[in-house]
Amino acid sequence: MATRPGEVHTLLGKGSEFEGKLTFEGQVRIDGKFNGQIITKDVLVIGEGARVQAEINAGTVIINGTVEGNVRAAQLIELHAPARVKGNLESPALTMDRGVIFEGTSKMENLGAKGTPPPPVGGEVKK
Repeated sequence: MATRPGEVHTLLGKGSEFEGKLTFEGQVRIDGKFNGQIITKDVLVIGEGARVQAEINAGTVIINGTVEGNVRAAQLIELHAPARVKGNLESPALTMDRGVIFEGTSKMENLGAKGTPPPPVGGEVKK
């Protein structure tokens, strides 16, 4: 199946409610209510007006709506106004627009390179 970049494969539209574990390939957009766990290596878009209560583990997460729960992304997390996020964010890259409400902690590191020592901080490295 050939797809164009940015094309949505699955949509949980406005007025829909889903509870459970969601795993998928390709891009998924949630515009309704979701409660549970979301796992993917691909893109998750949470639309404006969406209400998500979940532990999220994805490749890229784009949030425009309300999310309560921890979010881990292997590549990128984007928070766009009027997003409201209550939970911890973990990703190598994070963007946040003005007007976003974020309550939690953020940790930026390459999630794919576990066990790699951090680079030295300032000064020379002594041998």
